[in-house]
Amino acid sequence: MGKIEWAMWANEQALVAGLILLTGGIVGVAGTFRGWEFAAYAIAAGVFVCLLEYPRSKRAKGTSVERTGQYCFTICVKSFGPVTRNYYVRAFIYAAICVPGGFILATVLGCVCLGIASIIYLVAAIRGEQWEPILPRKEVSRELKDGVKNPPQNPPPRPPPETRRKRVDDLEGATYDNPIPVSE
Repeated sequence: MGKIEWAMWANEQALVAGLILLTGGIVGVAGTFRGWEFAAYAIAAGVFVCLLEYPRSKRAKGTSVERTGQYCFTICVKSFGPVTRNYYVRAFIYAAICVPGGFILATVLGCVCLGIASIIYLVAAIRGEQWEPILPRKEVSRELKDGVKNPPQNPPPRPPPETRRKRVDDLEGATYDNPIPVSE
C-alpha cells in the first residue's frame, strides 16, 4: 500500500478551518455577541490561516496540482523559510491560535477544526514531512530521435500495413485497370 501524506490532509483541513473561523468571526462581530473581541480576533486568525494554507505543498509522488492563483502566495510562504516549511511550527501555531476562539460560540467550530488540523500537522511532522513549494516547470522540448517513428496519421482501428489501401500518391505511375468492362 502507498504511504499516506498527512500534510495534504492537514492542508485541506486547516484551509477549511480558517474559512470557518473567518465566517464565525464575522457572525460574532456582526451579531455583537458578548465577547465580540474574540470574534474580531477570529477574523484576523482566519485570514492568517487561509493565507498560509492556500498554497499547496508538492507531493512526494510528484502528482501535485496547484490551486488557481497559488503562485504569488507560494512566493510569500516560501520567503519565510523554515518557519512556514516546518510542520512542527505550524502545528504549534495552530494549537495556540485556536484557543482564544473557544470563548465565543460563533467561533467554536472553527477552533475545533483548527485543533484537528494542528494534530494532523503534528502527525505529518513526526513522519518527516515538510512543505515544499510547487513552482512552474520549464517546458522541455522533445525532439524526435532517429529511432523514433512519427505518430500514426490515420485514426484507429489501423489494419496491418500490408492490408491497408494504397493511396494514389503512393502509387508511382501505376494505372488502374477496371476488371469490369464498361458497356456503352
